[in-house]
Amino acid sequence: MSSALKVISTANSAAPRAPYSQAVAVNGFIYCSGQIPMKPDGTIIMDDIKAAALQCLTNLKMVLEAGGTTVEKIFKVNVYLVDMADFASVNEVYSEFFGSHRPARTCIAIKQLPLGAHIEIECIALE
Repeated sequence: MSSALKVISTANSAAPRAPYSQAVAVNGFIYCSGQIPMKPDGTIIMDDIKAAALQCLTNLKMVLEAGGTTVEKIFKVNVYLVDMADFASVNEVYSEFFGSHRPARTCIAIKQLPLGAHIEIECIALE
């Protein structure tokens, strides 16, 4: 296995607003940075947690596709919520998005996210 790092970037997802890559591929894995519900045009979904969760997942999908893989190869997901009252709504969107695919997942309540977002999602997938 090669240990060379390959940076993955796409204009079809939200551009990083800090010094990080959208994803990095190494040794057959793609590590995606956390995605807030930012559209590629830079607007952030703030008032609809379901739409926000879907945007985060869509951003991850676009990044993975830019890296030559699919959401079906995701095996670990981390979800960060500012308010755990949103858990059921996020689960509904998450379940629809993944269908029968069920990656391992962690969901954590946190105090604050970048740019005032209410949700952030990151994942690890196979190349």
